[in-house]
Amino acid sequence: MSIDPPGSGSTVRRIMLGASLRRLREERGLTREVAGFHIRASESKISRMELGRVGFKTRDVEDLLTLYGVNDDADRRGLLEMVREANTPGWWHKYSDLLPTWFSTYVGLEEAASVIRTYEVQFVPGLLQTAAYARTVIRLGYPEVTDDEIERRVHLRMQRQERLTREDGPKLWAVIDEAALRRPIGGKEIMYEQLQHLMAVASMPAITLQVMPFQFGMHAAEGGAFTILRFPESDLSDVVYVEQLWGALYLDKREDIDPYLTAMEQLCIESTTPGGTAEILGDILRET
Repeated sequence: MSIDPPGSGSTVRRIMLGASLRRLREERGLTREVAGFHIRASESKISRMELGRVGFKTRDVEDLLTLYGVNDDADRRGLLEMVREANTPGWWHKYSDLLPTWFSTYVGLEEAASVIRTYEVQFVPGLLQTAAYARTVIRLGYPEVTDDEIERRVHLRMQRQERLTREDGPKLWAVIDEAALRRPIGGKEIMYEQLQHLMAVASMPAITLQVMPFQFGMHAAEGGAFTILRFPESDLSDVVYVEQLWGALYLDKREDIDPYLTAMEQLCIESTTPGGTAEILGDILRET
């Protein structure tokens, strides 16, 4: 795991602030050891700060900015505002009693991403699920919880989808294995509604939807589902998210990301064109 899942604050804002501090330190030719000594901290703390893995104290950032020669009031205000934002909980904080820390991290990354590329094997991706389909999937995962908790989880999923319809929302590129579309989650009526929903969203300009058909047999992503998140800030690397049964991997090192980028590119080549996607969805709808 490359990114340690922090609490409910803004993961991406921490990463952005850390990247800015790292760039400023390197421009001055200073070591992490020197920076740590200046704020009465260890070299490892500076490393964690620059990777966005810890919270930020305003005093520490002020002292580092002085050490790095950032004396312009406007520049300092901008970076110190990032401290406040980095420590401000996101809108999903009200669901913190439902979200494990490892998934709260993902929601924060998803909220800040400009491009989301995802491959799904078992289910329709969460960002493309109808409420009824989501309710069924959530009940499968949490069979013992109350109806009220189920509804809160469904509402959280629907809120995550709202960003796709905003002008400043991300681009979503989803590849869904044909098996996920033919698996009768919740029964015929729920699946019929879900497939119709996919037909509708596939025409949205911000969404690209492809299907990996059975006919290809084995393919580049036989290892399972994954998501690649890209951010508008050039300082931030892509992040690969791989969900497991009770946890997740967050990968941001180039040597870890590249195999997933290659697999995604190959999936997109082998999967349906937009016209082919509509054809497969239409065929499954007629059979449902």
